Amino acid sequence: MTKQGVDFELIRGSGNVFADLGLPDAELEQLRAILAAEISKTLVAEKLTVRAAEKITGVAAADFSRIRQARLKSFTIDRLMTILDRLNRKMQVSVTVSPRGAAGVGGLHV
Repeated sequence: MTKQGVDFELIRGSGNVFADLGLPDAELEQLRAILAAEISKTLVAEKLTVRAAEKITGVAAADFSRIRQARLKSFTIDRLMTILDRLNRKMQVSVTVSPRGAAGVGGLHV
């Protein structure tokens, strides 16, 4: 397609930006991002400051700030799930195991 003399190609993503970028552990990174987004949405929905969330969960306010900024390297999946649990959120996780290269990118569905 051409628009004002610039060529571009529209490519449909897989639904996992980490996989689309070819990053290692893409499914785990996506799950971590989804959990962090749910924590951030909960703070907004409950009108919680990071200090108030710290009082409720026992998790440092600085950790909530890192989650809001999507600086997630220091967070494990189970730690993020524990934080959601302490924020009184119910989670349902489904895991499908298949050989690599099978149809579809999925593996984790949240």
